[in-house]
Amino acid sequence: MPRSARFILDDRPAVYHVMSRTALDGYPFGDVEKDYFLALLKRLARVYFCEILGFAIMGNHFHLLVRMTPAASVSEENVCERFKRCYGDTIPFSNARCAELQHKWTSLSEFVGELKQTFSRFYNKRHRRRGTLWGERYKSVLVEDGRTLVHCLAYIDLNPVRAGLVRRPEDYRWSSIGYHLQTNNRDTLLSLDYGLVDWNFDDSTERQRHYRQYLYEVGECSSDTDASIDPEIAERARQADYTYTLHDRLRLRTRWFTDAGIIGSKSFVSRIARELGLPGADTRMPKHVSGLEIYSLRRLSEKLFS
Repeated sequence: MPRSARFILDDRPAVYHVMSRTALDGYPFGDVEKDYFLALLKRLARVYFCEILGFAIMGNHFHLLVRMTPAASVSEENVCERFKRCYGDTIPFSNARCAELQHKWTSLSEFVGELKQTFSRFYNKRHRRRGTLWGERYKSVLVEDGRTLVHCLAYIDLNPVRAGLVRRPEDYRWSSIGYHLQTNNRDTLLSLDYGLVDWNFDDSTERQRHYRQYLYEVGECSSDTDASIDPEIAERARQADYTYTLHDRLRLRTRWFTDAGIIGSKSFVSRIARELGLPGADTRMPKHVSGLEIYSLRRLSEKLFS
């Protein structure tokens, strides 16, 4: 089966939802592994030209919502500063390497590749094993700023609730909402720029409060009651004529956030498809995703609900 193409915009800032799953059985990532993954993410985010918008580190996979900066927006001074962050003053910065590092540190594939490879070496050494840790190359979906981005972020933050690991999304410390509320966004790892003009909050604390309220509303989470997914939702969703709601989309596992290729408004998906020169872009109609009020480049099956 041919690999699905990745859609990358390298001439402007762009947001991607990245997901990768281990090849190992069960849930091999425990607290130590999750802590290391989070520390590694923080370290690489200080070097690469990116904004971390959200993440969830689970027992056998991870989600990452990241905005990458294009190489053309990065100056030699910017590269030199990141070089010193990475290597300190012990290794002199070479202007000859500037273009190479400028490309590397603005590349999504380089960023995710270094994240996965470094974690693999740690995991294999800790568990005295050899061989492949990851079962697939990572998936990435190009996400439009604004409401689509917030839907995607909420889907990521609700992962631990869907898995039955916590009652409240912020109780899980290896997710973006948990990191925000448990550490007060230590080291300013996470960006609070959701790209939502209609929220219109200059204060980051107010944006965070509004997002948490939104998360509870769409996830139907409560501070006092169990937030586990109602199995009746999944059963109703299996009906052929079922019309999805936003609650369903964010409380059930859905492929639209991981396999859609490009998600956003109809005009955004069509425009990006044309810019990337995709076959049939001028005549191919984006697929409307019920419940989310967004459109997808790809047409996917609705058969995964667990």
